[in-house]
Amino acid sequence: MIIQEFGTLQLARTEQEHFGFTKKIDSLNRTPDNTSLLHTTEKEGTKTFRDFLFDSINKVNDQQIEVNSLTQKFITNPEEVNAEEITIAMSKARMSLNLAQNVIDRIISSWDQITTTR
Repeated sequence: MIIQEFGTLQLARTEQEHFGFTKKIDSLNRTPDNTSLLHTTEKEGTKTFRDFLFDSINKVNDQQIEVNSLTQKFITNPEEVNAEEITIAMSKARMSLNLAQNVIDRIISSWDQITTTR
């Protein structure tokens, strides 16, 4: 699989979980002993940065899954889905993925700056 934005990057997907079509990203919220990483705060209704981060990653994943299901519907039953819906969904998914990548890049660069200033 060649991704146009990344040039010659090729992905070899060998496991069914790698496709991400049917599952939500839940492994990020769990430790190896299957306990939750997300902890409740002392105040009810408040979220930690980790909660916001995992929620946004799950939303990006949901958008990618939605694009995939719309594409499959368009291939199997073209009368049911408009091409415009797929185009809009793809644009939203690409934009949110780019935003997530920028946030991750900024987090990593900030962490590098924090560790080098010590």
